[in-house]
Amino acid sequence: MMQQYLRIKADYPDTLVFYRMGDFYELFFEDAEKAARLIGITLTQRGSSNGVPIKMAGVPFHSVDQYLAKLIKLGESVAICEQIGDPATSKGPVERKVVRVITPGTLTDSDLLPEKAERPLLALCTLAQRKNVTVGLAWLSMASGALRLMEFAGDAKSFDTRLKQELERIAPAEILITDDAELMTLQAQGKFTSAPQWHFDSEHGKKALLEQLGVASLTGFGGDGLGAALGAAGALLRYAQSTQGKGLQHVRSLTVESENEFIGLDAATRRNLELTETIRGQEGSPSSPTLFSQLDHCSTAMGSRLLRHWLHHARRDQEVAKARHAALNALMRADASTGLSASLAAIPDIERITTRIALLSARPRDLAGLRGGLQQLPALRDYVALCDTDGAAPLLRSIQHALATPCECLDLLERGIAPEPASMVRDGGVIARGFDADLDELRALSENAGQFLVDLETRERARTGIGNLRVEYNKVHGFYIEVTHGQTDKVPEDYRRRQTLKNAERYITPELKAFEDKALSAQERALSREKHLYDQLLNELAPHIGALQRIAQAIAQLDTLASLAEHAMRHNWCSPQLVPEPAIRIEQGRHPVVETQIERFIANDCEFNAERKLLLITGPNMGGKSTFMRQVALITLLAYVGSFVPATSAVIGPIDRIFTRIGAADDLAGGRSTFMVEMTESAAILNGATEHSLVLMDEVGRGTSTFDGLALAWAIARHLIETTRSFTLFATHYFELTQLPETHPSAANVHLSAVEHKDSIVFLHTVQAGPASQSYGLQVAQLAGVPQSVIRAARKHLAALEAQSVQATPQFDLFAGAPDTAQADDDEPVSGGTVSVLVDALASIDPDALSPREALDELYRLKNLAATQ
Repeated sequence: MMQQYLRIKADYPDTLVFYRMGDFYELFFEDAEKAARLIGITLTQRGSSNGVPIKMAGVPFHSVDQYLAKLIKLGESVAICEQIGDPATSKGPVERKVVRVITPGTLTDSDLLPEKAERPLLALCTLAQRKNVTVGLAWLSMASGALRLMEFAGDAKSFDTRLKQELERIAPAEILITDDAELMTLQAQGKFTSAPQWHFDSEHGKKALLEQLGVASLTGFGGDGLGAALGAAGALLRYAQSTQGKGLQHVRSLTVESENEFIGLDAATRRNLELTETIRGQEGSPSSPTLFSQLDHCSTAMGSRLLRHWLHHARRDQEVAKARHAALNALMRADASTGLSASLAAIPDIERITTRIALLSARPRDLAGLRGGLQQLPALRDYVALCDTDGAAPLLRSIQHALATPCECLDLLERGIAPEPASMVRDGGVIARGFDADLDELRALSENAGQFLVDLETRERARTGIGNLRVEYNKVHGFYIEVTHGQTDKVPEDYRRRQTLKNAERYITPELKAFEDKALSAQERALSREKHLYDQLLNELAPHIGALQRIAQAIAQLDTLASLAEHAMRHNWCSPQLVPEPAIRIEQGRHPVVETQIERFIANDCEFNAERKLLLITGPNMGGKSTFMRQVALITLLAYVGSFVPATSAVIGPIDRIFTRIGAADDLAGGRSTFMVEMTESAAILNGATEHSLVLMDEVGRGTSTFDGLALAWAIARHLIETTRSFTLFATHYFELTQLPETHPSAANVHLSAVEHKDSIVFLHTVQAGPASQSYGLQVAQLAGVPQSVIRAARKHLAALEAQSVQATPQFDLFAGAPDTAQADDDEPVSGGTVSVLVDALASIDPDALSPREALDELYRLKNLAATQ
């Protein structure tokens, strides 16, 4: 047996092998030690190999899923090795074979998958051409059969940034790469799995893809001209098929995504806007909600997964969002949400059940659930028809058509599967009565055995005159007739002695023997027949996989739209207007998450147009600047997702990307300081934003010295105004920047208002025109609980600094000199007089007219001048 195990293990050296032995899956040697450590099972030993005890650990086969779930969550892969031979005919160990390999990216079992999220497998292929690199991505959601490809090119510098952005968007559970060590340094979530370079050959990949889709050309999918992506697809399909041990019947369509299809969101933006995870990387909860957790009123897991996908994949094409807006209008007008939700709630996860049917791993209750779901389709179609009476929502009409009942499929499920089947085929009671005559006969034999024995006992007592004659059964001797010794002279001639006891004799008759042969094997044969019929039924469902997938997609869309409609009605959201000209005009906008968490949310307006591109936002900490900025971004994103938005009205023009630079965080593991992270994110914005982008910049430049930070903030703001020309919300505490609108008409000042009462502060959270009068930093520090002695010392020092200032206000002319209230790096105040003298001296110098020697003399003069001030 160990020789057999070692032969199998040699093919899976980096995978935990679950080796079936009776009612247990056993692990041996290093696998046993590793599993015992990771999932807390008992480590034992049995026998020895080369004089060393064989380590051994096991889990019961009927509860294996809970252990698999733990291992997969830890990023491990497991090879399931089953007995495929017949123990009755085997000589030596029963033949065993690995029937499938479970990896983080190839999960299909409902017990192992998160209900509301995908866990795709992604393959990555790169082709170097001179200085450019072409990156091909192929990713597959094994649980749904959705296969997607993407390809982009760039130089080595832009390659990393773009790739990380795409991996963040797709969020693969497992990444398949070549044996290229450089790619292993990718900072991406998920497990890395390597495959030979030749698996990524583009020509072989194209051939595998054509074969998988059953087509002669990829033109219809938009796949012409792809190279690296085809190589990735070939490796992906090969790996996915090897893990399942069979073909991928449910992978029947292909989506080729383009670079400009979706509104771009980088990792920082997804994190800062808390779309599906909080800033701390946690799933949304009642105490820490995310946009997804607030909007998710879906009745099905399919709807929840699609809603999550929409939030991360808002399409730039306005027509897609407009079609969804029209559908929401129709749903809200008809107010059919209650009945619709009830029908949707009765529908199981058809998408994942269909996948398990395709992989022949569907369980009886999957099929019973599918049957119940298909029975709801007429009601769903009626509700959709009720909503779209005027034909104003083409999307609902297409959903209604897709919800056509697959009559043959439903008939097969209704005839074939019992009303309440057992959870496993091996338990019996799965196939419905009347579906198969042979099975019904076998079941009747097994179920009627008790009554037959009672009837036989009654007849034999009457025939023999033996009043205490008994007909009984035990596992050792089977069926028998028992007669006490005092009555044996009355036994008929057709009785054959089977066993002699101390006080009685046991007999068998030809009739009882014939029944025994039937009855004892009936249950076993019934189970065998049931398994055969169940496998046959799964194969008969295969032609309906495409129709079931279309139904699942339609239900997911309907459920997601119903969820968005319900949220819009409940929270008084409005339908946004998408226009072709550049604009963001939001009246009485609110933050979609914060508004549900506080008693009274203060709504605010925001206006951008072709002449008004940058808003400089000032005001106190905690005044609501970040909330205001985020709500503008979220309202814009929601409009393109196809949702209604939290505002009185919203008019939004073309948007290609949303960037955010908010908050302070370091990256210690990556060797980056807080300021380095800030500048890296700022660089990504300045290099990637266009005039159709929405940019959020919060407190840029605060991570370095005052002069450096101010100079950077001013230069970044000016670049966004003059060069990038994107719609920009620029929050700052550098009051000096509020002079920018004087020289740049496309910039404007707004502030979050607050009022001071005695030594305290009241935040009004209202956005008003013009710059703020002060930052209220000391008042906020006091609210935070900073000791009063520190507050008093700070007030005294602030008064001294302001007294030394030349100007009464903390503003200055960026083009004339340095800030008069700023502090040098040594924290000593710089006097306004020093600055003025030095500025005058610098103004008198003409660098172009100086010789090198004269320039050096001037430098010494300035140094002496500074020292004497």
